[in-house]
Amino acid sequence: MKGALLVNLGSPNSTSVKDVKNYLDEFLMDKRVIDTPYLVRAFVVKGIILNTRPKKSAEAYKKIWWKEGSPLIVLSERLYKKVKKNSDIPVELAMRYGNPSIKSGIQKLANQGVTEIFLIPLYPQFAMATTETIVVLANKIVKKEFPHIKITDVPAFYNNKSYVEVLSNSIKRHLEAEKPDHLLFSYHGVPERHIKKSDITKSHCKIDGSCCNTPSPAHEFCYRHQCYQTTKNVAEFLNLKEGTYSTSFQSRLGRDPWLQPYTDQTIDNFAQNGIKNLAVVTPAFVSDCLETLEEIGMEAKESFEENGGEHFSTIPCLNDDDTWAKTVAGWINNWAK
Repeated sequence: MKGALLVNLGSPNSTSVKDVKNYLDEFLMDKRVIDTPYLVRAFVVKGIILNTRPKKSAEAYKKIWWKEGSPLIVLSERLYKKVKKNSDIPVELAMRYGNPSIKSGIQKLANQGVTEIFLIPLYPQFAMATTETIVVLANKIVKKEFPHIKITDVPAFYNNKSYVEVLSNSIKRHLEAEKPDHLLFSYHGVPERHIKKSDITKSHCKIDGSCCNTPSPAHEFCYRHQCYQTTKNVAEFLNLKEGTYSTSFQSRLGRDPWLQPYTDQTIDNFAQNGIKNLAVVTPAFVSDCLETLEEIGMEAKESFEENGGEHFSTIPCLNDDDTWAKTVAGWINNWAK
């Protein structure tokens, strides 16, 4: 029997400093998030970050927390319910960090007699710290706890026509309503070394402005290429004029070089150079979360206005959009045939 498991990032159980600290500990100690030797990672995370960041992060979560709980969890559950309603096979929801866990999601499917799982990481672009860590953990759990179950994971869907269409149409509705001077595609950043580590050719990725546009097998696992391609796909679908849109990367951490240009600097530069009406979309996420609601919707908006901008709008993630839910259910049903 076949079943599907949707997996998103996850969230703290509450906005308490204790719960945020537990969440950050699990998240940042993942060797695919902070890819340093264990002892170095433990020193940085447990010795430094967890002594200072949880309180600040808890305050940020409080700004965006809903009565029902974490926006990411609530929105993921809404999407899950709609996908389940339109699917021909059992579907469950899990989070990479926090609850509900991947193990619990697999267990629920196993209890329904599922022996083959279609694993859907809810990330359009492949990255070590997102898609890969989900796939690796799910397979590890299955090997240890559910050896009778087979897992098939969906590849990065940034180039999938149905995804591009539903994303583009959601952006189109916003552009028609807001009529911004410029549209910024802001993707979650990753360290440059992650891009090179994911290069299966071990030679193509140079992050030099040209490698992402040069065809290569490396693109199958190149987050940077897939982000730029997502922007290109939407721009072509909507016939956006060159110069009216651009791409940047947010949420950098630490001193190592991360993917550029940086979103915060880009937004400030737009305001300082005469862009008065700016719209920002965040296509690395399918569900609104701390990085979209607080970092972009609050911090970036405030900075844009302080630097001379007048109108700043954020385009919601796909969340539980009906067409998006039917698209995901369609992938599941096609696989299950």
